[in-house]
Amino acid sequence: MLVGVCTLELFIHTSQSLKEKRFVVKSIKDRIAHRFNVSVAEVDHLDKWQRACIGIATVTNDHKIIDHTFSEIMKLVESNGEAEIISNNIQIY
Repeated sequence: MLVGVCTLELFIHTSQSLKEKRFVVKSIKDRIAHRFNVSVAEVDHLDKWQRACIGIATVTNDHKIIDHTFSEIMKLVESNGEAEIISNNIQIY
């Protein structure tokens, strides 16, 4: 059994308040959760209105599936245009 954990640091260009940021982050989280079989949560920068950190976790038995899933998630986030990925970190246990 392998556990994959990915953190995405996001910059939200259009956000002018925490309310707008939360709307964008919720939209991104919901899209990821519905399209992929993963757990998603906002894990850092909760009080900053243009930054967010999303944590994503998945469990599988194949390293390639984890890499592919996280790659597709990053493409989904970037293609949306609501947020820019500043950095990402993938760990597999």
